[in-house]
Amino acid sequence: MIERYSREEMKKIWDIETKFKYYLDVELAVVKAYNKLGEISDEVLNDIINKASFSVERIDEIESQVHHDVIAFLTNVNENVGENSRYIHMGMTSSDVIDTALALQMKAAGKIILDDIDNLIKTIKEKAKEHKNTVCIGRSHGVHAEPITFGVKLCGWIDLFERNKRNFEKALSEANVGQISGPVGTYSNISPKVEELACDILGLKPAKFSTQVIARDIHAQYIQALALIASCVEQVAVELRHLQRTEVLEVEEGFTSSQKGSSAMPHKKNPISGENLSGLARVVRANSIAAMENIPLWHERDISHSSVERIIFPDSSVLIDYMLSRLEKTIKNLVIHKDNMLKNTNLFGGIVFSQKVLLKLCTKGMLREDAYKIVQRNALDAFNNNKSFIDNLLNDKDVTSKLSSEEIKSCFNIDDYLKNINEIYKRFDV
Repeated sequence: MIERYSREEMKKIWDIETKFKYYLDVELAVVKAYNKLGEISDEVLNDIINKASFSVERIDEIESQVHHDVIAFLTNVNENVGENSRYIHMGMTSSDVIDTALALQMKAAGKIILDDIDNLIKTIKEKAKEHKNTVCIGRSHGVHAEPITFGVKLCGWIDLFERNKRNFEKALSEANVGQISGPVGTYSNISPKVEELACDILGLKPAKFSTQVIARDIHAQYIQALALIASCVEQVAVELRHLQRTEVLEVEEGFTSSQKGSSAMPHKKNPISGENLSGLARVVRANSIAAMENIPLWHERDISHSSVERIIFPDSSVLIDYMLSRLEKTIKNLVIHKDNMLKNTNLFGGIVFSQKVLLKLCTKGMLREDAYKIVQRNALDAFNNNKSFIDNLLNDKDVTSKLSSEEIKSCFNIDDYLKNINEIYKRFDV
């Protein structure tokens, strides 16, 4: 079961009350723009600002009759403003309000997500400092390859999320646009100067071009950036799940004293956070497909995208906020089994040191193909028959005719695999 999600800030950005608040912010920004251009007096402006308000309950009541949420919103605001309401929504169309307000929601949500990424990177860096020289086995195809350190693995995750941050910042920048261009985007009853001033008031850039909507590839890029974050969260989650398998047991998720892993088997400690995160990543990725489907709209505008965005924007933003926070907490509370890492590295008498032996034989004049066959023969015998690779080498005349016992043993020096760790760490300010 997913732990109770206590952060309300992200969810609030996408609730109905806040959505209409952003609608009102957009409408008032346009009124202020008209005032700056001298088309609305200070007295009228102040009257509108002081009286403009809405009630979700009243909007719902009106919408049940008119079947148009923006009209219902405007009707309710106009009821409260009175005579000067004629200056509200002047020359605008519904999408001017909807798309510009959506940009404000994305901007607010983006700030939280960027903070989440920063917190996650900070926590990974703390773990990386702690485990810089914690030896573990590197795996390719899920099979033992050569020794690395757990800290090096963590550096890879730092790189992952620093890249995610840059990518998401780019998507946010592209989405930081508003439109106040009227029906089909021709500014037929509103000046582009109003759009420029209103967007400046709202902290947005005017869209370079809008039809009756802002082009949906911009919004798809935002959702795709979230999907990419979700996939990278899952990459880490899958790694942790594998490392917690009983026969591996190099890393475990934290397990509280009162926690239970199974209704039937009291011994169970399961990687539930990793599994939850893997599952949620599927939802966010699926939403990115829906966002791409929203790009091809009919002519200058239809509303096939609207119903979709009412789901995928809040869901994806809330989920990514949750996923990043949960992964950060999971990494902070990891239990690292250093002894098991070392034991796994040295299985079968150190067969993972095979390349060192191969290269050492080559330096003694042996052809690579010949050396490979000899080393492979000894390694597979150790693996298949639960023997010791180093003992096999020390008893193989094809090897000992070229290498002394000291030279063979020197190939199993773990320090050789750590000699460039500092160079890797310099790249990550750890």
